[in-house]
Amino acid sequence: QDTDEFILPTGANKTRGRFELAFFTIGGCCMTGAAFGALNGLRLGLKETQNMAWSKPRNVQILNMVTRQGALWANTLGSLALLYSAFGVVIEKTRGAEDDLNTIAAGTLTGMLYKSTGRV
Repeated sequence: QDTDEFILPTGANKTRGRFELAFFTIGGCCMTGAAFGALNGLRLGLKETQNMAWSKPRNVQILNMVTRQGALWANTLGSLALLYSAFGVVIEKTRGAEDDLNTIAAGTLTGMLYKSTGRV
């Protein structure tokens, strides 16, 4: 059969645009950052408290490290994804084209802005 599976409004695209994908990108980066940060916090917490006996203070210290690192990484990756998505949407709307040049330009501008703040 040569018919489409989904009913689309007249003039609608079959693929999601950059603006719709921005929400998925930002949310996915926040979740990935939180997971990676939590694992990193667990590693750091276990390393820093290795000389302590298993007790409530050790558990609290490990949990504090997990939540601190999880929030830090989620915030960092979410901010980068927000910048990347915003640059991508603005460039696409400005150029009126949807191609790989938008992706390259958005990534370059995001990296330049991130590095311009003096972070390593």
